[in-house]
Amino acid sequence: MKATYQEIYQAWQSDPDGFWADAAKSITWNKPYDNIRDDSRAPFYSWFPGGEVNVCYNAVDRHVAQGRGPQTALIYDSPVANVKQHYSYQDLLEKVSKLAGGLASLGVTKGDRVVIYMPMIPEAVFTMLACARIGAIHSVVFGGFADTELAKRIDDAKPKIIVSASGGIEPTHQVPYKPLLDSAVTHARHKVDHCVIFERPGLEVDLNGPRDIDGHHLMDNADPVPCVPVASGHPLYILYTSGTTGVPKGVVRDSAGYMVALSWSMPHVYGVESGDVYWAASDIGWVVGHSYIVYAPLLQGCTTVLFEGKPVGTPDAGTFWRVIEDYHVNVLFTAPTALRAIKREDPAGDHVRKYDLSSLRSLFLAGERADPDSIKWAETHLSRPVIDHWWQTETGWPAAANFAGLELMPVKYGSAGLPVPGYEICILDDHDRKRPAGETGDVAIKLPLPPGCLPTLWQKDDHYQTSYLADHKGYYATGDAGFIDADGYVHIMSRTDDIINVAGHRLSTGGIEEAVGAAPSVAECAVVGMKDDLKGMVPLAFVVLYPGNSAAPEAIAKEVITVVREKIGPVAALKTVIPVKRLPKTRSGKILRATLRKIADHEEFVVPATIDDPCILDEIRRNLTQHGMD
Repeated sequence: MKATYQEIYQAWQSDPDGFWADAAKSITWNKPYDNIRDDSRAPFYSWFPGGEVNVCYNAVDRHVAQGRGPQTALIYDSPVANVKQHYSYQDLLEKVSKLAGGLASLGVTKGDRVVIYMPMIPEAVFTMLACARIGAIHSVVFGGFADTELAKRIDDAKPKIIVSASGGIEPTHQVPYKPLLDSAVTHARHKVDHCVIFERPGLEVDLNGPRDIDGHHLMDNADPVPCVPVASGHPLYILYTSGTTGVPKGVVRDSAGYMVALSWSMPHVYGVESGDVYWAASDIGWVVGHSYIVYAPLLQGCTTVLFEGKPVGTPDAGTFWRVIEDYHVNVLFTAPTALRAIKREDPAGDHVRKYDLSSLRSLFLAGERADPDSIKWAETHLSRPVIDHWWQTETGWPAAANFAGLELMPVKYGSAGLPVPGYEICILDDHDRKRPAGETGDVAIKLPLPPGCLPTLWQKDDHYQTSYLADHKGYYATGDAGFIDADGYVHIMSRTDDIINVAGHRLSTGGIEEAVGAAPSVAECAVVGMKDDLKGMVPLAFVVLYPGNSAAPEAIAKEVITVVREKIGPVAALKTVIPVKRLPKTRSGKILRATLRKIADHEEFVVPATIDDPCILDEIRRNLTQHGMD
């Protein structure tokens, strides 16, 4: 009989050291740790001090040593490149150990940084693991990122080398990386020793010797090297997230604590065991790609899927279900945005019924708030548990969830589930007082954060404290707003700066979006607060309609406003609804609400470096002008 959530969470509460000591048995230690946690430098806590580990050994070598070498470790599926490849754990060991030897031959040693600027190709995964193998600290930057933003990350991380590819492939065009890389290297103050370039078929480039190195030649001709043990707290990677000042914040991830947390999450949160096929439909440029494309599945001895494509358009809204059928995927993890895109193109679920999904046990959603309508759509057509859960780049692994590996709790639509063991989540007001059940406030996590979460920002301890620890004493401020209901379920409603004050009423834009999304014509939406002389702020809704909907804007607005009044009441004061063809999003699928808000208020703004298509902003401006809001 499976353990219950209450049993597991109480076990952590009653004996946290014992809980994490038991979890730490899941990984192989080169040297045992002295203590569970070191509080001597609080709030800069460290986990498993005195221990030594190697992440690559735990993710690759030990599975081969235990006889799992022939098992498929990595499946590469690229509808945009028309390529499918399988790599066993033995294949992975051979390629990673040789690439690690190649990096070492270029002078990369323990503690050196390596920037990885690559698309979703196997060599990107090989490079991440090769860095971990020799103790180098990798920093993945989304392939195709603007040269100015790449230069900022080069100057901050100060890498010895950059590993890149000749280009990326989108559904409609190719994206040459070499000109962007050359420009970034030229403009960065910090100068790298070498750029290692993996050429892709049809995207050949000229290498600038002696700086540029052919990646395939380097990997194929190097001598393999063994794993280098590192201290428990040794940084595995730096992952940059945009800062409010325009200066990127480098989230640091340690080695041992991260492995322990990820290894605990796979069987308990996701219900995944060794040998299962796990697919996180994300990108290695984001935290989901780090944690749940690369490290967690391989630590668990799973087969992980590396997918280079889109949820729609490569070639249609059935591509996710095709991948599940082809590789017998057991668990899928994707973003609500991807699910909404599929639902918008296939509202009746016709594509779902074309494929054999008998292997699929559950679907997990995270990245931004999952709207209840999309969850219900997936439940109806998949007949599987659809589990929303919540975490951040900074936490590195789930903070609130329902638990596929335990006895599943009842689903509450709009909730991200219950706190994960290790996290004491609280809802606080501006004076650090806990808000009553059901009342919205700042979502905060009591210190110390559990293993796997960021210990600090890269070379910016002061910035770490001011960014995350200054708002609420003794707590990590998540930057999210929400509430905890009477049953303990966590509801993440919006970012704290998306709470709007309408005539003295504090309203969550996430709650209004939930109501707007319930309108029959609305496939996707975003709600932002707009300045108003009378009420202080009022909500403004941008809506994307289902294909084929030709209703007049006035009729759409009336429909949406009626639904919002029914679900929230007139206090919401929604009066303006703007139909748009698309919403501005980051490459990871998050809606750029702050940018929408600035456009609506006629404020100056910088086009976000992470935006997927800047042309969408021009369309937004035109639509606002057509509605008399210029």
